[in-house]
Amino acid sequence: MTSLAVLLTAVGATAATLPEARAATTATINGSTTYQPVDGFGFSEHFGRADIMRGSQGLPAQKQREILDLLLNRTTGAGLSILRLGIDSGIQPTDPGGPNATPKYVWDRQDKGQLWLAQQAKAYGVNRFYADAWTAPGYMKTNGTDAGGGTLCGLSGATCASGDWRRAYADFLVQYAKFYGQEGIRVTDLGFTNEPDWTATYDSMRLTPAQAAEFTKVLGPVANAAGYKVACCDSFGWTQQKSYSSAIEADATARGYVATHTGHTYASAVDGPLPTQKRTWMSEWSPNGTTWNENWDDGSGYDGFTVASALHDALTKGNTSGYVYWYGASTGATRGLIQMDGADYHVSKRLWAMANYSRFIRPGATRIGATTPDADLKLSAFRNTDGTVTVVALNAATSAQQVSYSLQNTGITTGTATPYLTNGSNSMARQSAVAVSGGSLTATVSARSLVTYTIKR
Repeated sequence: MTSLAVLLTAVGATAATLPEARAATTATINGSTTYQPVDGFGFSEHFGRADIMRGSQGLPAQKQREILDLLLNRTTGAGLSILRLGIDSGIQPTDPGGPNATPKYVWDRQDKGQLWLAQQAKAYGVNRFYADAWTAPGYMKTNGTDAGGGTLCGLSGATCASGDWRRAYADFLVQYAKFYGQEGIRVTDLGFTNEPDWTATYDSMRLTPAQAAEFTKVLGPVANAAGYKVACCDSFGWTQQKSYSSAIEADATARGYVATHTGHTYASAVDGPLPTQKRTWMSEWSPNGTTWNENWDDGSGYDGFTVASALHDALTKGNTSGYVYWYGASTGATRGLIQMDGADYHVSKRLWAMANYSRFIRPGATRIGATTPDADLKLSAFRNTDGTVTVVALNAATSAQQVSYSLQNTGITTGTATPYLTNGSNSMARQSAVAVSGGSLTATVSARSLVTYTIKR
């Protein structure tokens, strides 16, 4: 099929910026080139942040609703579709008397506000709930406490006088998910470790790649029998996660039980796919920074542009099916998307960077081909299950860029493309619709801007 040349003009540009546009380049969106499926985009409110969102520090009901809308509303907000729940030792805080003793589970129907948030998210249409444990209860570990690392007793190299706690820990994790099920929330994905290669002063537990693979063979049958998918291993860096994924893939039994490979990007950024054919998620990250920042593009490294670039890299370099930001809303010098401040809140451009992807790339979408010789134009494209095509363009250059686009094999030859613009002056601002004719559309992406086109017949 011959490429259809198209000029991208006028979207996200002003008369002042148009003369600065670089010479036109070419680009192709190709629906016959397919990459990874998309599970969704999400966030967490672990460590009591959900309680703060629910008003524990004075946030009134109207402001609570506004924050929920910003994070979850598909029309006015980011339309996030994954909620990551943090599991702690709360459902069995005391030793029942050994790994073979009858568990002493308790359920307060609160879970530090996370249950309330999950129920709110479900009302917005969220149906992907990833419950992940930072640690086993301390009495199950070599160091005897929730914090400060330690390893699960019974794993290779982790012998404890109290015995082998592996199966008891698997039962503990499944029981947590079952408690949510009793409240109308179906946990879909279950993880047993968070940053197993990092010792923290808060809840943490160390596992080597071999130990992680070993435990998946204990948890896997128990979780699968209860209807939960196993995720692993939430390493603190993408490069580091590759060792965990490799260990799982090298074991035929472990490989069969892990449905999703998960990694963070604190220690190392996404530089390529994880070594697995299973789905992969970037399951936690927010940029480093020392102050609250609401800016789009200030060179700080924790502005909105930084987050947009990270999202692009995860989707196009890492072929990730899921992208789960750390805090949706938090307090103080947070790098979350929203800052809660007593009875009020503030919004960072990081939220709108996320929204340009998450609102329009929906669960079930497939990433399709999007190529251009312009290295400064970061392009990605997705075909949603309803037939719409989403094209996201991040212009990293300091001048506007005209592009000749060709829409190939998308099933859309006529229709409309509605652009949404985020930059220093705009936050997901809807622009005038652009006509699609003969399989082409035209627009210009202004300097240092993010534009999402939702294209339909």
